[in-house]
Amino acid sequence: MVVINKVSTKSIKDSRKEKTIYVTIKTNVGEFSASAPNGKSTGRHEIKPYKKNLEEDIKTLQKFSDYFSEEIIENFKDLRRIEDIVDGHIGANTLFALESAILKAIAAEQKREIWEIINFIEPRKMKLPRLIGNCIGGGKHSSTEKKPDFQEFLLIPDLKSVKKSFEKNKKIKEDLIIELKRADKNFNEKKNDENAWITSLNEKEVFEILKKEKVPIGTDIASSSFYKRKKYHYKNPALKRTKEEQLEYLSNLIKNFDLFYIEDPFEEEDFESFAKLFKRFPDKLIVGDDLTVTDTKRLKKAIETKSIKGVIVKPNQCGSLLNVKDVCELAKKNKIKIIFSHRSGETKENILADLAVGFGADFFKCGIDGLEREVKLKRLIEIEKEITHSAKD
Repeated sequence: MVVINKVSTKSIKDSRKEKTIYVTIKTNVGEFSASAPNGKSTGRHEIKPYKKNLEEDIKTLQKFSDYFSEEIIENFKDLRRIEDIVDGHIGANTLFALESAILKAIAAEQKREIWEIINFIEPRKMKLPRLIGNCIGGGKHSSTEKKPDFQEFLLIPDLKSVKKSFEKNKKIKEDLIIELKRADKNFNEKKNDENAWITSLNEKEVFEILKKEKVPIGTDIASSSFYKRKKYHYKNPALKRTKEEQLEYLSNLIKNFDLFYIEDPFEEEDFESFAKLFKRFPDKLIVGDDLTVTDTKRLKKAIETKSIKGVIVKPNQCGSLLNVKDVCELAKKNKIKIIFSHRSGETKENILADLAVGFGADFFKCGIDGLEREVKLKRLIEIEKEITHSAKD
């Protein structure tokens, strides 16, 4: 069992140099810490990262420190006791960091891995998620004036090994320098918030480059970020599209560039248009993020309206890892693919890899390189080694 003796909290800087929360718990089995990331492209229905602000959440957790010591934590389900104490008093980022630290303590006390205590399955029956890597960026994640309107351009190698997929994505991303220099006179090898290449090309020009790479490709359109007054406002080139025109445009892109993965193709309230696109392309991965925001109610609506084939899971969108579990179970029950995802403002925290494996994710979307991304990818590679080794025994 785990007994929390003390909780301390402070702010640290994420990969964008913005403040985020870092929680440390002192327990009977040692000291454990965890941090939460920050999102820039956020869904309207996400739970707020902090109740009022980060500083207030820090003070609140300090106040509740003594209450935690009265609770005995033995397994994942016991996180409910923690949530009952802090319910309504802290934001999603703070809750996620706190629960992550507690999971580390439970794992240490049980001498097991974090992914094992979430959902213990024999290693031989475990599956590892397929990597999704952001190689070229636009939208809110890139600071330049001229850029693609779509937010992410993704590589999704279909290899059995996480390690080989990781190496493949890194090599392709490095090789893209030559193609980008050839196609974009403004390209200067700079990277955006997610360490993806910054370019002044538009989405079609980027897809022209990526289709040569002989790996499945995809995109996060993040349509809500450029939707206003019932139209999609493109800047590169400048034009406006109605939702009907958006449907036709995206359909052509999917056909012409054989896109495998399409995330947030429409704004976050338009379940109907998602459904129309999914009906046209049932074999493609039509994915909800801003649409579903790691929320069971919104996922249920997406299932009922047949709007998606895949759902993004970002634990700090809801904060509660118990809610994350509910979302994943609902998705599995309805044959919806699960994509665990990082955020644009990341930290050196690597628990996302354990959560993805523990909750049975189908895909792991975590960039390609950069310290804060690679710690998660390397943790996933470590888990792959652990599972492979255990399966042989």
